[in-house]
Amino acid sequence: MSFFQHRFDDPRDYLHHRPPYLLVEQIDAIEPSQVRTAMTVREDAFYVTGHFPGAPILPGAMMQELSTQSAGVLIAANYNPMREFDTHDPFFNPFALGVLVKVKHARYRGFARPGQRLRATIDLVERVAQTFDFKGRIEADGKTIMRNEFQLANIKSVKLRGHQD
Repeated sequence: MSFFQHRFDDPRDYLHHRPPYLLVEQIDAIEPSQVRTAMTVREDAFYVTGHFPGAPILPGAMMQELSTQSAGVLIAANYNPMREFDTHDPFFNPFALGVLVKVKHARYRGFARPGQRLRATIDLVERVAQTFDFKGRIEADGKTIMRNEFQLANIKSVKLRGHQD
């Protein structure tokens, strides 16, 4: 079984992200090749207030970020190469988990508005060493509003901090 033994349900136990940028509010399920998460679009979120005044919607880039963070939960839970992992001190960890390296495809089929509950389902399609290919979908009110394909990688933490070691 994985490092986490699937005992945590708080996204902060898997991700370094913190409010206001932490989008995953709830983890519904973690399996070896799938994670399901949820969030509610907040009207006062910095990325909603100016997008667009009078007709606020969640930016498509933030839907991608919800997908990326959700996939990061799956990687941390099932494919973490570290024996010890600290989400409160990223400099403790030799690897940065789930760094977005490629968006292969993203298709938006609707809008996410303040107050809507979004459900993300992210499937691991392929893993090669520390690189992971995912397919995802985001639903609002039971309708798919985004489908995407993207790639994450576990990289050395020093590279994330700007060092080339």
